[in-house]
Amino acid sequence: MTIFSAVLFACFVWWFSTGAILWVVKTADRGTQSAHRNATLAAIPVLVLGLTGLYLTADDGSPMGVYLAFLSTIAVWGWFELAFLCGVVTGPMPKPCPPNVDSFERFLRGWGAVAYQEIALLFIAIGLLVVTEGTANQIGMLTFMILFFARMSAKLNIYMGVQNINTEFLPRPVRHLASHFRSARINWLFPISVSGLGFTTGFWIERVTAAQDPGMIIGYSLLAALTALAMIEHWLMVVPLADAKLWQWMLPQTKAGLPQTTKVGENHGL
Repeated sequence: MTIFSAVLFACFVWWFSTGAILWVVKTADRGTQSAHRNATLAAIPVLVLGLTGLYLTADDGSPMGVYLAFLSTIAVWGWFELAFLCGVVTGPMPKPCPPNVDSFERFLRGWGAVAYQEIALLFIAIGLLVVTEGTANQIGMLTFMILFFARMSAKLNIYMGVQNINTEFLPRPVRHLASHFRSARINWLFPISVSGLGFTTGFWIERVTAAQDPGMIIGYSLLAALTALAMIEHWLMVVPLADAKLWQWMLPQTKAGLPQTTKVGENHGL
């Protein structure tokens, strides 16, 4: 029951946090030009609470400490996702990629579109490694690492080309990102990505079965569920399923007159 509850908790947090972020950015789409920036600034307390929670739970390996560390990581990650989708923390290249550029220029332009956020997330990851070294509760740090590497893998796969890419969730400030990616049946990185995520999921499951401490059983269950969700998100890039319906029903209607779709863009959940 403990394992089942942890898995359900991870799934719900993944679904709800993704929906909450999309709701905020889509609501801001209906506002003024400063609405996205204001939404990002208003959410700074969430970032502060998340960082504080990670620090305070570093030495707390109890079930409650593990759950709080997991939630704190989601809060930190969620703020950066919000800042990215709101166009506040993106990169120095806020323009569409021209058609027919060579591969090297396309890569540079793609990196320039997301560089600031990727660098910020890297610094957070390094900071968490330093702060949690030798502590009793490293679930928050490991949660962040799963999100970090799964995101990197997803972006590279979208850049190289996958078959199914959601476009309806792209908010106004980052619609230009669609021009940096392309559609293709599959790419050479995809089998490596899903194999790595599958192996990592299996590793966490093995840790669950070997753990004796209740906190670590919960912690590894959370990590296994989150990694499995990341693997499912990758498969949804090549399997035509309408996963967008998980959140579409809860979003505000976009104002008439705004473009609704682009050719390709960001993909799936948190």
